[in-house]
Amino acid sequence: MPAISADELHRTAKYFMDSGKASSHAEAMGILESFRLSIRVASSIETSDLEQTALLTLVNVATRTFLGGVEVVGLPKCLASTPLYSGRNIRDVVVELGGRLTIDDVSNPTWPVALIGDAAPVSSDAPQWRLTWSGWRGGVTTAKSGRRLDETHAIGLAPVLASAACAAEAFAYLSKTHPLAGRRAFGMSLWSLTDDWLDNIDEPDLSFLPSSLWLIGLGNLGQAFVWALASLDFGDSGKTKLLLQDVDRIAISNHSTSLLSFSDDVGAKKTRVIARWLEQRGFEADIEERLFGEHTRRASWEPGVALCGVDNPEARAAVEHAGFGLVVEAGLGAGLDSFRSIGLHTFPASRSAGSIWSKQVGQGNESFRSARAYSSLAQEGMDECGLVRLASRTIAVPFVGLIAGCLVIAEILRRLHGGTGIEVLSVSALLLHDVELVPSANSAPYAFGFVEGPDARNH
Repeated sequence: MPAISADELHRTAKYFMDSGKASSHAEAMGILESFRLSIRVASSIETSDLEQTALLTLVNVATRTFLGGVEVVGLPKCLASTPLYSGRNIRDVVVELGGRLTIDDVSNPTWPVALIGDAAPVSSDAPQWRLTWSGWRGGVTTAKSGRRLDETHAIGLAPVLASAACAAEAFAYLSKTHPLAGRRAFGMSLWSLTDDWLDNIDEPDLSFLPSSLWLIGLGNLGQAFVWALASLDFGDSGKTKLLLQDVDRIAISNHSTSLLSFSDDVGAKKTRVIARWLEQRGFEADIEERLFGEHTRRASWEPGVALCGVDNPEARAAVEHAGFGLVVEAGLGAGLDSFRSIGLHTFPASRSAGSIWSKQVGQGNESFRSARAYSSLAQEGMDECGLVRLASRTIAVPFVGLIAGCLVIAEILRRLHGGTGIEVLSVSALLLHDVELVPSANSAPYAFGFVEGPDARNH
């Protein structure tokens, strides 16, 4: 197999290369090609926006990691009503997102199974997860437990979170990185983050949605922010106006991490691809194709709230200088033991962004140049410069970014509904129940504009 460049590297394959579980890039890809998932749905999906959101999110996130195939069993012919792909033939969307349709009621008995809606479990020794949600809560339970939430009334983020949790558990099971994967309930409440998500929690109806946001960075995290936001029910009212800021073009490697990056868009500017996707769904999107930094200043008519999803410490250190009233910033871990880690900060806060991030300026990512897989690439002819670039790339998986995306959008929604804001949050996609957080001392009412949410429109 010819040497591969850093812009082509599958970022999840890098986990197996760096850990020594694969002795070559080809072997790492072979491991991912052995990962498969079967998704079973019931006829109830024809009329359930939430079930459709769960299905399309799970297909999108899983096909980027489980390269052996993601099959969907029992999907009826219908038009999608989920805000993500409203009016589209849902079977066409599944195929477009990389899934494979199995029309009859037969699934591969050795594949792990995800159940959506009233889909019945199958006879199998592999794990079977039930995606379930209610209110602001989402996650998976084991099919054997029979535990489900009501699944009829929830914010759009809840089934998105359930799908991300399912992909996280399936990956942990297939990669053998957590002994309880496939044997436990796994999820969280986006309203009350430290409470048991399967308990009854007093969560508000979704009455308000943000009217404008500035997105800094459109990679793994930024595209997760967009997907999570687009899952919300704006109805026929005005949708959030977005300013999209990024300078990069979509590379082959982005497909492995970023939910709106597809092979047909390789080489195109991220801002323009994402703007087009949003405008097809009724959003207004402006673009800014300059680097965000200490020179950036917000005009009075531009969004007062920024969502920051970049891994550039210079940009992160500068977010408080641009004139935003609120910044919600997320970051992901990168190494063998931290790539599932999620950190969230909001500003203004008790510590400045500069004091947190300026000390990381100039620091590079950890390099695994000595791992066997890189020696194999050297034997294939890759030069030292290419090897160093490849070895210093971060490990990344799309479901971690999507969980972070749900947390970031939920932070805005929680503040819009008078909930407790967060200053600092830390959680792992292996242990969603173990959330560490510091509440925000800046509890002033959200003053950055809103449009009516579904529950306000229905009363």
